[in-house]
Amino acid sequence: MTATVARAESAPTANTPARKRWSVAEIEALFALPFNDLLFRAQQVHREHFDANAIQRSTLLSIKTGGCSEDCGYCSQSSRYDTGLEKESLLPLNEVLENARAAKAKGASRFCMGAAWRGPKEKDLAPVLDMVREVKKLGLETCVTLGMLKEGQASQLKDAGLDYYNHNIDTSPEFYGQIITTHTLQDRLDTLDKVRDAGINVCCGGIVGLGETQKSRAALIAELANMSPPPESVPINNLVQVEGTPLDQAKPIDPFDFIRTIAAARITMPESYVRLSAGRQQMDDATQALCFMAGANSIFYGERLLTTDNPDADADDKLFARLGLKSI
Repeated sequence: MTATVARAESAPTANTPARKRWSVAEIEALFALPFNDLLFRAQQVHREHFDANAIQRSTLLSIKTGGCSEDCGYCSQSSRYDTGLEKESLLPLNEVLENARAAKAKGASRFCMGAAWRGPKEKDLAPVLDMVREVKKLGLETCVTLGMLKEGQASQLKDAGLDYYNHNIDTSPEFYGQIITTHTLQDRLDTLDKVRDAGINVCCGGIVGLGETQKSRAALIAELANMSPPPESVPINNLVQVEGTPLDQAKPIDPFDFIRTIAAARITMPESYVRLSAGRQQMDDATQALCFMAGANSIFYGERLLTTDNPDADADDKLFARLGLKSI
């Protein structure tokens, strides 16, 4: 499969009509709707495909922190920026399993493991495969984000029992080169092709608040929605500014524009889980509640997201109780 095929429109069959292909202009038109109308439409779509009051909880653990060779302008783990983050070795298996058991005990159903690599070498991949196998035995869904994959590596992950591979495209094709120069968007799409070919579910989303325009946000959503099929899980991240990175002074996105982005993702990817991801620590409860109304039905659960803060589990439990939400 080529990256072009991965983004092509689904072919119709006798029983399945062709899936709609979204233009950037159509998604901009969604953004232009009155706020209440947009949320009403997103909530209608959401209720057609999901329990409106059920939220999937994932926990994310950094299994190898810092020292990444890439120059992603938002990332605290790039070796090119002085963010005060020390490079660490890959965590031992017993420590990963200890974290996975704790996550399950707190109500997480998926355990995600992230390593700061451009891509794993074979010697790096072997211990990660053991982590996937052992976490899977705990009864948790497994997800990893390891960077760009070489031929055959996705198949090894599949054989180990991996459920999801996360590889975000970050931003729109037109804006990509302003955020990252050490690899291309096509490089990321090539890895997503390998993941799909291996039969692994795709977790792929982006980041807003990078200084992009509304049109660029619409183009990001279009790129995701027009994948065939769209990602099963779509994380929408609100930039967490990290001192020392090129984007540490980026202008924050208006909260209502962030909620509109969630709603556009829900409308254009009706069968995907839309995850309210990085940046929740900076959101008040009302903003999060509106994100759930707009169709977000997944969160990262736990005090840390790789290297940045996340709301603690007790705070999320209290918010879920106030909103009448249940975890899945």
